[in-house]
Amino acid sequence: MNQIENNQHNFKLGLFFALTTVVFWGLLPIALKLSVNFIDPVTLTWFRFFVAFLVSFLLQKLSGNLYQFRHLLKIDWLKLTLAALFSVGNYVSFVYALDYLQPGPAQLTFQSAPFFLAFGGMLFFKERLNALQMSCFATLALGMLLFFHPHLDFSNTTSNQLWMGILIVQFSALSWTSYALLQKSMIKKLSPGNILLFIYGAGIVLMIPFSDFSYFAEMTLNQWYISVFCAINTLIAYGCFAQSMKYWPTAQVGATVTLAPVFSFIFTAIVVALGWWPEMIKSNPLDILSLSGILLVIGSVIFVQLMPLLRTRARGGVRQASS
Repeated sequence: MNQIENNQHNFKLGLFFALTTVVFWGLLPIALKLSVNFIDPVTLTWFRFFVAFLVSFLLQKLSGNLYQFRHLLKIDWLKLTLAALFSVGNYVSFVYALDYLQPGPAQLTFQSAPFFLAFGGMLFFKERLNALQMSCFATLALGMLLFFHPHLDFSNTTSNQLWMGILIVQFSALSWTSYALLQKSMIKKLSPGNILLFIYGAGIVLMIPFSDFSYFAEMTLNQWYISVFCAINTLIAYGCFAQSMKYWPTAQVGATVTLAPVFSFIFTAIVVALGWWPEMIKSNPLDILSLSGILLVIGSVIFVQLMPLLRTRARGGVRQASS
């Protein structure tokens, strides 16, 4: 029974951290959309990493966890460095992909990342996907296609632009997946907070040559609010994502983060309904196919999450019956 209770405890913690990640990733596109008028993406990303690094360093210092870095081997430092490079690559490349694709198609194309993450877990961590879980990932893909179908009009995009945008987004998705898998491989040696601390610090150094700090002298108070929110969003979302990888298999985490675009659409609709930033934030109406896609995605994610818990309970029931 202790094992069952422990599994249930891990499930609840993983669910909390994964859903928190999804909520903050769903809010982020709204803030990023507002930021394009006063700061460039690379400089904003540098600022997000800088604030996250300061807060993370303070938290790790107060908790006394910085000693963990003393026990790392050369291979561990190499993994951390690669994770930082892939993280920065994910942030920057996705922004540049928007030069070739509209946000809707780009966001849809990026949804290959959770699938890469699930199969990476199978390849590197020997996590198993049964037939039902594979079916859930298939329905997830179908649900995302239905949800984004109004945005799939490439009639005004040349073939070269389309394929260049898709390639850049896939590079971004693979970069994100590589970062997440490297992070998971380090969980036993470093706390999630320390892993992110290194990634933020390395990202700050890597992006300095490409950042324009003159923007900060010209920003208004409201623009500072938006920038700080983006930074806090990075701190909370990636911190919770790292924690969710500690308690859940990569397949479960990957399935859950596919909800981020759905949450983003919901939050955008709320902002539009409240009449906030009407000149910047606009929402498209949902048709029956998009609504069907949302239901299919949510249903698939719920099923993927409940399956391991139900299986564990079933095994516990069998053990009790046999005893």
